[in-house]
Amino acid sequence: MPLSNDLIVTGGHVIGMDPGVPDGPADVVVRDGVIVSVGSAAGASPDADVVDASGCVVMPGLVDTHRHTWQSALRHIGLDWSLMDYLGAAFLQLGPNFRPEDVYAGTLLGALGALEAGITTLVDWSHIQNTPEHSDAAVAALRDSGIRGVFAYGWPQIDPLAWVGDHSDAELPADVRRVRDVLRDDTARVTMALAARGPEVSAPSAARRDLLLARELGLRTTMHVGSADKAGSVGWLHDEGLLDETITLVHASATGDDELKAAAGAGATASVSPFIEMTMPGLGTPATGRLLRAGLVTGLSTDTEVATSGDMFTQMRAALAHHRFTQDPAPLAAADLLRMVTADGAAVAGLSAVTGSLTPGKRADLIVVEAGTPAMAPMLDPRAAVVLAGHPGLVRTVVCDGVVVKRDGVLTGPVGRAMDAAAASLAHLRAAVPGVLGA
Repeated sequence: MPLSNDLIVTGGHVIGMDPGVPDGPADVVVRDGVIVSVGSAAGASPDADVVDASGCVVMPGLVDTHRHTWQSALRHIGLDWSLMDYLGAAFLQLGPNFRPEDVYAGTLLGALGALEAGITTLVDWSHIQNTPEHSDAAVAALRDSGIRGVFAYGWPQIDPLAWVGDHSDAELPADVRRVRDVLRDDTARVTMALAARGPEVSAPSAARRDLLLARELGLRTTMHVGSADKAGSVGWLHDEGLLDETITLVHASATGDDELKAAAGAGATASVSPFIEMTMPGLGTPATGRLLRAGLVTGLSTDTEVATSGDMFTQMRAALAHHRFTQDPAPLAAADLLRMVTADGAAVAGLSAVTGSLTPGKRADLIVVEAGTPAMAPMLDPRAAVVLAGHPGLVRTVVCDGVVVKRDGVLTGPVGRAMDAAAASLAHLRAAVPGVLGA
């Protein structure tokens, strides 16, 4: 048991994602949860906790900028679903039957799965605010998992058509203010954002009210825009004076190029979910290249594990494959993809000052990826190797906020509790909504 608060990750090949931290062999020294140096471990406490990263890549923890984590205990049931199939099942049938314990189960399982895959920061797009207890369950699960979470407060799934739809004008629950008080400390490991409905899924008056509420509460906003054939909403936000640097545009598949340029000029950011956008009919196609050409800082995301893989290695390869297949002229190299799931992802989450790179002074969110295996060797280009051959099974060690949450390939968190809770949740939902989840 270490006698100091020092952690040393030694012997690895560092990919720092910071121009001031050159790639190459180096030790990373962490003290009290903060990266203090990248280079030599000289001066670190002799009683430090030492992680041997020999033959490995050491890099920032990955960032998922948009995941409906409450659905994670329903993984993979929607591989063949269209967007309308998903909306009908998740919102009209399953969502109204979710209890707080189901939200806890899905969120805890999803957050632990993210950590296992090297994701240390997660924007939890939690539109399941059926009661205050539902919100509390999601926050508790994020805290219990050990992940750095941005809890994005959405809307209830009870009578969902009252909250979303062209004419829906319902106000968000007043409980949003209580949750903001609970998550008032913006330096904590779990912080808050607003998952706004936006002008494509609600009446304009409701979209405006959500955004003004976020400003009042000092929250960043994340919203779905430009799915399938929907365009014009970003232009409306701009014309209404509602488009600014606190907004993340999710998907933006059908958003026009002029709208994207306006968003970039306002300082907005974007989140692309490349795998599910390519495979779920009706959702649209990845706008990665157009977003980059417009100058928008862009992160990658999972969306929902109902119909996609919950790791960022898959998302990077999906983004690359679509980009090259469509012969998009925007440059997209390994360094660009890694930046989207680290430094730029942190910017999208509003956490650039906290995480996203191995910069001394930032919180210690980092991963150790095994490279001396037949799957990765000889690692002639470490960045390309991570993008093309990386997978969760190669993530040997995960450190979040200075705490080792995965060591030697094994998660240290409440895995048994998460598995039991997920099984109980699935049994309840199968009984409540027969036929949707199978036997």
